Amino acid sequence: YITMFFRYYKKLLRKKVKKAKNYHCWEASIELEMEEFLKKVANDVNNYINEKVKGTPRQLYEASLHILKAGGKRIRPAILVASGLSFNAQYSSLIPFASAVELIHNFTLIHDDIMDNDDFRRGVPTVHKLWGVPLAITAGDLLFAKSFEVPIKDYLNNKSIPEELVLKATLELSAATSIVAEGQALDMMFEKREMVSEKEYLEMIYKKTSALIEASAKIGAILAGASEEGVNAMAIYGRNIGMAFQLKDDLLGIYGREEVTGKPVFSDLREGKKTLLVIRSLERGSSELKEALLRVLGKKDAPRQEYERVAQLMKKEGIKDDIEIEAARLMDEALMALSSIEKTARKEFIELLKNIAIFIVSREK
Repeated sequence: YITMFFRYYKKLLRKKVKKAKNYHCWEASIELEMEEFLKKVANDVNNYINEKVKGTPRQLYEASLHILKAGGKRIRPAILVASGLSFNAQYSSLIPFASAVELIHNFTLIHDDIMDNDDFRRGVPTVHKLWGVPLAITAGDLLFAKSFEVPIKDYLNNKSIPEELVLKATLELSAATSIVAEGQALDMMFEKREMVSEKEYLEMIYKKTSALIEASAKIGAILAGASEEGVNAMAIYGRNIGMAFQLKDDLLGIYGREEVTGKPVFSDLREGKKTLLVIRSLERGSSELKEALLRVLGKKDAPRQEYERVAQLMKKEGIKDDIEIEAARLMDEALMALSSIEKTARKEFIELLKNIAIFIVSREK
């Protein structure tokens, strides 16, 4: 069964992401493919943030927006917007909170890069490398504050969404941010431990990565005034694709191409991160794989060929395939959650969310 399941998804993931259907509830009823939808949301979120997040001192604001201006798909805002549109929300009313989740995400990236001492993010030098650690910490703090100030002020002024829904969405975003902090703490603590269980790792990636994606999906539905069933379905969708997103990141950290991902390959191994690839290799791998892995795990100065050998052994022994299967299983859970509300939600946007899930598991960066 597992073999058939894996072959099915490997074939599915190799296909070009399906075209989304007509998006009739846009203000300007036009046809958009998924890629165009992502670009439109990204553009509108970028413009909104650039308009709202500005001030003095100039260097602080430049540092705060540095990573955001380096690009990115804006997956979290796109999920929030598509979720809201699934329940007939107005597109423009979703952009403030879509921008808020992107600000939170960029705040965590700035601080993560400091803690991991990474030199590059999205192909550009990290904030602390350009402006120093103290200003980078402050830049992240600014984004955290603006993520709540900007959308709430906007909604209070425009009254585009009932205040009780804005409050629920704000609480959801606040709770998710707290969970992300817990996940980051677990991630750092795991680096100092010799062994981490699979259960512990999955809890950590839920908190560090999946919680904000889950919140994005829920917030869109909340702002649209969706039923409890609709909000819960979006939560299951977001939680599962968030977990799949991190597993794909783990794979790209070893098997991705630096010129595509914008991050140095094998950095997770150098930092001693206990990813699911590492955990399963230590639990199920051959003695050859275990010995090779332990020689490089957490060793920042190991020769590149030793990292490459570990990657080859993981692939040869089926560990890489195991993680791909797990990511595909999580994607399937997300798709089933969306299918459960197809009769009550806008089908064209449900299809769009499904395509985003497929994109997350098949992406190369």
